[in-house]
Order: sequence, then structure tokens, then C-alpha cells
Amino acid sequence: MDPVTIYSTPTCGYCKVAKQYFTEKGVPYVEKDVSLDALALQEMLAKTQQMGVPVIDINGQAIVGFNKPAIDRMLGLT
Repeated sequence: MDPVTIYSTPTCGYCKVAKQYFTEKGVPYVEKDVSLDALALQEMLAKTQQMGVPVIDINGQAIVGFNKPAIDRMLGLT
């Protein structure tokens, strides 16, 4: 399966939904908390030029927000 990174914050509801979805689907992911990790924040900004979370990186392609159809398509879950 493609590597998945989720840039998130502890207070983001959609981040929680995305992480729960990955867990339910058995998709391993790396979480980067941009509220605590300045390097992760810079990575996220370099990929999207946006401050909104979640940002989900699947094999180098960024999805801003919890866009389930795009996630499923990129992971081959459809």
C-alpha cells in the first residue's frame, strides 16, 4: 500500500474522522501534528500552500480535507 501521511491538529474533527477511517480500512499512516511540529508545518505548507488540516499525503500527492472518494481512489479502495 502507498505510504500515507496525515498532517493534523488535535482539535481538528475531520482529522479524527480521517484517522479513524484509515484505521477501519487497515491503512497504515504516519501522523504529523502541525500544531507542535514546526518542520511538519513547513512540509505541509510546501505541499499545499494552505494552513487548513487535514492534509493527507498519499505517495507524494496531497489531498486537502477529508475527501473520501479521492482517498479511496488513490489507495485503490474503490
